[in-house]
Amino acid sequence: MVINQEDRLPVFVINGFLEAGKTQFISYTLQQDYFQSDGITVLVLCEEGDTEYDKELLKRTRTKLIMVEDASELDGDFFGRLDALYHPDRVLIEWNGMWPQDQLRLPPECQLFQQITIIDGSTFELYLNNMKPLLALLVRNSELIIMNRCDEVSDENITRYRRGLKALNPQADMIFENAEGEIPQELLEEDLPYDMTADVVEITPENYGIWYIDALDNKERYEGKVVEFTAMVLKSPEFPKNYFVPGRMAMTCCEADMTFLGFICKAREARTLDTGKWVKVRAKIAYEYWQDYDGVGPVLYAEAVEPAEEIKEIVQF
Repeated sequence: MVINQEDRLPVFVINGFLEAGKTQFISYTLQQDYFQSDGITVLVLCEEGDTEYDKELLKRTRTKLIMVEDASELDGDFFGRLDALYHPDRVLIEWNGMWPQDQLRLPPECQLFQQITIIDGSTFELYLNNMKPLLALLVRNSELIIMNRCDEVSDENITRYRRGLKALNPQADMIFENAEGEIPQELLEEDLPYDMTADVVEITPENYGIWYIDALDNKERYEGKVVEFTAMVLKSPEFPKNYFVPGRMAMTCCEADMTFLGFICKAREARTLDTGKWVKVRAKIAYEYWQDYDGVGPVLYAEAVEPAEEIKEIVQF
């Protein structure tokens, strides 16, 4: 039986490690006008932290709290029972950050409507150094990443954290907060490690990751600019004629989790290039719709593509 998308039960996933602030975020969201519902909301709690949900808030927002002790409980039968008992308009899951996110497998009757990751900035370095594979699973499919409690986090570390999270999930929106509210994130041109005023902006190997993330975020900064960098060739039969992707392998999580980071490039030399070869590319940057981006992103128009020596170092964040 085919289930129409509008008939599927919307599921919201709020994830993050213990004491990151998930409960506070959900409690706040339940009270907002934009999140009100005439029907029942089921809130599935996957771990017990120090902060409890206010019973009056749950009653006022028609929210039913359900506890689960293992990710394996969240199967088709579980969601079927929820539907039979409550006929909910939606389900919120406060996910246990120590459970690998890929263990959540929703049945066809459910639709993942939104996933949000909450991160405690004061303890992020610990998780970054010791639990990066789990962190990668948490953020990889999130639409929004909120890092709170950044009062004691230096601007340098906020920039580093943002860059690393963007490498794990380039499409995610990000918010960094301290006690006074949201922290501006925009990196100033004068803080970049390359000269944006040059006729040709030279991206050295050690700055490739910085350029890649910044170009994703700052269309107004890069549109029409000419850049030059060295990269490895990636080609696919699915690419249109005269297109390839010059890019670099990056360690976004761990040695076992490598990602190829690059932008689509149109070049008359593309047909003569082989995947795995290294080239120096000089290209003008445009921002256009591209299917693999799921929207608008950087598209390179090559002015020159020449053979180059391999860069053995991988990109790290």
